Amino acid sequence: MPRSEARVTTDRPHRYAKQLVSHLGRRIEASWDEEAGRGGLAFAAGTGTLTAEPGALLLAVEGDAASLPVLEDVVGRHLVRFGTKDELVVEWYRDTGEPGLVHRGEGEQD
Repeated sequence: MPRSEARVTTDRPHRYAKQLVSHLGRRIEASWDEEAGRGGLAFAAGTGTLTAEPGALLLAVEGDAASLPVLEDVVGRHLVRFGTKDELVVEWYRDTGEPGLVHRGEGEQD
């Protein structure tokens, strides 16, 4: 199954991961393990994982090739919106070699 990953530099990876899981959890199955610093997202079109590390939040989404851009968009767009103050940038890298989406402040997307 195609996969896309992003490493988001931030001093508050746990905070943003918890906020993203809480927000998306209103519409999909989402979980966050504070002790492990890991979370999961279960979309109809695929899955996502979040891992908080010192200085960064690691994101990954998996789904069929047609769904991958949608998954990148949902996760990246929401995270950047929450991190407007910190000017978060989410740049996705696909294992297929195709360029992924890039999300940065004010809802801009490449």
